[in-house]
Amino acid sequence: MNASVLVIDDDEDACTLVEDALSGKGYRVVSTTDVRKGLNALADGDFDAVLTDLHMGAYSGLQVCEWVRDNRPAIPVIVCTAFGDLKAAVGALRAGAYDFITKPIELPALLHALDRAVQHFRLKAEVKRLNAEVTKARGGGDLVGRSPVMRKVYDVIQRVSATDASILITGESGTGKELVARALHTESPRQSQPFLAINCAAVPSNLLESELFGHVRGAFTDAKTARRGLFQQADQGTVFLDELGEMPADMQAKLLRVIQERKVRPVGGNEEIPFDCRIVAATNRDLEEEVEEGRFREDLYYRLNVVQIHVPPLRARGGDILLLAQNFIEKTAARMNKAVVGISPEAARKLLQYDWPGNVRQLENWMERAVTFTQFEQITVEDLPDKITSSVPPLASSWPDVDDENLPTMQEVETRYMERVLKATGGNKAQTARVLGMDRRTLYRKLDRLIEAGAGRQG
Repeated sequence: MNASVLVIDDDEDACTLVEDALSGKGYRVVSTTDVRKGLNALADGDFDAVLTDLHMGAYSGLQVCEWVRDNRPAIPVIVCTAFGDLKAAVGALRAGAYDFITKPIELPALLHALDRAVQHFRLKAEVKRLNAEVTKARGGGDLVGRSPVMRKVYDVIQRVSATDASILITGESGTGKELVARALHTESPRQSQPFLAINCAAVPSNLLESELFGHVRGAFTDAKTARRGLFQQADQGTVFLDELGEMPADMQAKLLRVIQERKVRPVGGNEEIPFDCRIVAATNRDLEEEVEEGRFREDLYYRLNVVQIHVPPLRARGGDILLLAQNFIEKTAARMNKAVVGISPEAARKLLQYDWPGNVRQLENWMERAVTFTQFEQITVEDLPDKITSSVPPLASSWPDVDDENLPTMQEVETRYMERVLKATGGNKAQTARVLGMDRRTLYRKLDRLIEAGAGRQG
């Protein structure tokens, strides 16, 4: 386990037996027969778990539990109690113990309890670290990510948010283009005013003009009252035109005039009404190609494309996948009132291997599904959809012209995969080690050998 355990028992022989047994299984053990010394060691040192006897003369295991609960609450405590003393065991749990085992201690039961306790402790520490990373990785609003490509997006948002320049956001479906638009609004001087969005592909063409520009009473059937359009409703705020590439040609001409004049004429009306709002548009189409093919107005394209922000696909964002997954797990678990706090290393590897054609929207959907299905504190591989669990990392693409006589060695495959995970996590060695299922010292040794091999090839 490579874990550190503090053993407190007033029976010196019992301490020695437990210490020898755990040390032989790879644990780092500190033992003491003095409760005060044990608590001082806890105050000064780092431990993954505490194993304490329940009855120890002037002190009891309950006092140890209470001290840990008040001073080092993240550290799990396992209490040893006499066989059949259920009342004492319940009292220990109420005092903050993580688990209890009965005497005489059987090594398999002790190892099982310690393994669960250490995993629990490390999971809580990992969740705390990921929570801090998610907080640091927020680029405005609900945007999450620390990858180089997302840092470029944040940089552009910061540079242009205070201006009134029209923005065109591009990117594949599901990448979070509306979140970028909302971040632009949130970071702008217009943040206290309305942010109104419309999906140009979801509104029938005969109603789109009314939605955008409004209408007067009697302008058409069922227009029993006058209605203000989005440009008027969002006055002093921001209008977000999603799926701009789906807008019909006749509406493109009308939108161009509105943008140029900064006035709208409601459907059926005779007066033009001025408005003041920022316009942000988004599309998953290549509008330059649409212009060349005559399907989108060139003059409107340049009016809206004063600044372009490209939102990268999820597959290009590396370790952001795990940050986003953690974010979605926390939100879904809180909504469902489930004690799900993270994701197992094996499941994390599967997430990093997958290509994510549906991007962030697909990840959010599948993390919600995983939280719904799981019966544990962590999302496991079994909780993930078959599409993820059956996916194969694209290592073969790194080995062109591979045949039966030119197969990579296992060491070469491991090296390539290690490099891939290291790149996906943005060079974060601690996160890489967790995904690979190895401790950091092992990873460092492998990286040192990799560097030495590279230096040898250069020499």
